[in-house]
Amino acid sequence: MRIPTSHPRYKSLVIREKLVEGFREGIVVPEGLIAHGRGEAFDYILGEVTRDFAKEAERAAVALMLLAKRPVISVNGNAAVLAAKELAELSRELNAPLEVNLFHWSRERADKIKNWLERFDCEVLAAGDAELEGIEHSRRIVDRRGIYIADVVLVALEDGDRCEALRRTGKKVIAIDLNPLSRTAQMADVSIIDNVVRAIPNMVEIAREMKEFKAEKLKEVVNNYDNCTTLKMAIEAIRDYLTTKSLQVFNSRV
Repeated sequence: MRIPTSHPRYKSLVIREKLVEGFREGIVVPEGLIAHGRGEAFDYILGEVTRDFAKEAERAAVALMLLAKRPVISVNGNAAVLAAKELAELSRELNAPLEVNLFHWSRERADKIKNWLERFDCEVLAAGDAELEGIEHSRRIVDRRGIYIADVVLVALEDGDRCEALRRTGKKVIAIDLNPLSRTAQMADVSIIDNVVRAIPNMVEIAREMKEFKAEKLKEVVNNYDNCTTLKMAIEAIRDYLTTKSLQVFNSRV
């Protein structure tokens, strides 16, 4: 579908088309399309911009991953379709492999996503040869070289069960989630309340800057970060955006 750049919802429609293409390729599942719609709604009431609290979370996330011994970036179908090139760039900057992890897992789908990502010259793990304890669904299936032994995991478009399981095993979890009320956002060590198509490119730029930092400076960034404050500010940002819009509607009466 050709979308005119003049369309007021151009960026949003481009994202939808990418997901539809991913669905046709067998990378995105129908449930992923539904999940995107929920995230899109939260992005809309956040103003569809990266807020300052999200930028702070992105900086803390990059610092935490640069300090990690075994960082891993977890990728599902939606994230792969929307930000494959940028995820590959982030992987190289942070020296953190990408790992395919899916709620709706099959060997065929995991291999398709792995091949999709590898077009951008990055290391992708998808062996599915280990399991996380405490999860009954397919997100328990991980790679023994990746999430299974990782100390810090960046999860784009996550679900709460795995976030809880990762935390329980002592891993630090960074979540990209537009919903500050979700279990994932509430349980993560660092919650990036931002759209993945903005967050990942932002983190690439931050990583290029921060990888020159000494460990003490990186630790300072992490120690100064408060995730509860981020969540509070995100919820307040939604409240304020909706309040402003309601006043605009009220004041526009003829």
